[in-house]
Amino acid sequence: MSEAFCEPTQRVALVIQYLGTDFHGWQRQSRDRTVQEEIEKAISRVTGEHVTLHGAGRTDSGVHAAAQVAHFDVPDIIPGDKWAKILNNYLPPDILIRASAKVEPDWHARFSAIYRRYRYTLYTEAIPNLFIRPFCWHYYHEPLDESLMEAALKPLMGKHHLAAFHRANSARSHSWVEVQAVQCDRTGAFIHIEIQANGFLYGMVRLLVGMLVQVGCGRLSLARFTDIWKNERRELVKHAAPAQGLCLLRVGYPEFPFAPDVWYDTQPQSLLRINTQEEIAASIGF
Repeated sequence: MSEAFCEPTQRVALVIQYLGTDFHGWQRQSRDRTVQEEIEKAISRVTGEHVTLHGAGRTDSGVHAAAQVAHFDVPDIIPGDKWAKILNNYLPPDILIRASAKVEPDWHARFSAIYRRYRYTLYTEAIPNLFIRPFCWHYYHEPLDESLMEAALKPLMGKHHLAAFHRANSARSHSWVEVQAVQCDRTGAFIHIEIQANGFLYGMVRLLVGMLVQVGCGRLSLARFTDIWKNERRELVKHAAPAQGLCLLRVGYPEFPFAPDVWYDTQPQSLLRINTQEEIAASIGF
């Protein structure tokens, strides 16, 4: 069905959260369930027309989003800030629109963005925990040194050709990425790795984290890690971290109609806080 509306149109931006577990990624596909398709269906139920949703980036199967951003064009009948509440009535429980707003006609969720930031979470306690399993890589086989992992990340700052972390079957013609910020820290049993860049290669973060774990456990030296990516030794990057630990944390824009509490850091790490054995012992008087 045509998207040519008779009424004047408006462009509406969305801040979107989703649990990626049961999705085959963001981008609409012919057979598999995707986030884009579910939201487009919800919009169509309101408008009676097919509407294309344009996202800031494409997350892979199983990857979550704390603040994905997208936009669509619709008749200027419903105020832009009302769309979030309306769409949430039609969306499945693993998608939530945090906010919506009318934006300028030339504002674009993808092309107006100046950065994307991802967070990867590892859980290092030996005992598994069902309540955090969908959001972490449970890595307990050997100790991980987060300071070594952060040291490995630092040389990635700047613009580099990161073909070593570029999965096959990507439509992107090059592997240039401008890395703007990196971070690796520990909170109790959790290690959080954050990477911010102007854009990301297909599979980049999961391949990168897979190698960082080898650095953290001492099987790969800092020098060797840097040598592999600087010399584009893709054949030596063999293991990708599991999808469930990865979350699109936020997308940044020079002009954004949403307050920071809507989009800035909405994957709540405090809910992932697990007491260590020492803390438990102290709390019960041992």
